[in-house]
Amino acid sequence: MTENTKNNGVESTEMTPVATNVVGMENTTATVEKTAEINEGVYTHKFKKPFEYAGATYKELTFNFERLTGNDMISIETEMATRSQYALAPEISRNFQSKMAAKAAGIGSDVLEVMPLVDFNKITNAARDFLLNTGY
Repeated sequence: MTENTKNNGVESTEMTPVATNVVGMENTTATVEKTAEINEGVYTHKFKKPFEYAGATYKELTFNFERLTGNDMISIETEMATRSQYALAPEISRNFQSKMAAKAAGIGSDVLEVMPLVDFNKITNAARDFLLNTGY
């Protein structure tokens, strides 16, 4: 990857110094904070508008990936297998990542599955980033 750089999991060509200066301080700060959160193994997701499901209203969810154990990973694989679902590569399987995130938040995986797509994507991206940052 000599000619490309990675930014938030998306490959792009290197930016020229002029283009780099266009990035505002707010974006840089937000990126640093997000990276710090993921590196600590905790991601807090704030919904733009409250999300309601099964009588519960969610304004914010905290995903503590650091507290997960090997047993949690095995239980996710077992749960998927009972439904004839398999993740050959958990780091690219949204199904696996959503189940992992649900365990990290202490909620049922069905809650994540019915969330608006933008929220689901941000949460599963955090799970993927955690897997990759821990050497998976």
